[in-house]
Amino acid sequence: QVQLVESGGGLVQAGGSLRLSCAASGRTFLSMGWFRQAPGKEREFVAAITSSGFTTYYADSVKGRFTISRDNAKNTMYLQMNSLKPEDTAVYYCAADRWRRIPTMTSDYWGQGTQVTVSS
Repeated sequence: QVQLVESGGGLVQAGGSLRLSCAASGRTFLSMGWFRQAPGKEREFVAAITSSGFTTYYADSVKGRFTISRDNAKNTMYLQMNSLKPEDTAVYYCAADRWRRIPTMTSDYWGQGTQVTVSS
């Protein structure tokens, strides 16, 4: 069984930065990623990283501002978010997948979510 625990959310002013962490316990060698859901909107893909950490993927809306990384020795994934905008406000979820190159909406493992609020 895999458990994912996010941390690092909070309130920040526009233009500021936050770093999210996702600690995984249980099975290793998972692809991992971040999704987010704003009030009244559907959950959307933000960024993902392969199990090796060699390849990353980003949504167009966060390219150049967010950086995903992982430390496999610590079973932890990170999302460094810079130049935050009010439209980045959402609950951010960590996801992991045993089989796919990167997680998708139908992946098996999800964290509980962490709130990120960006004030204007």
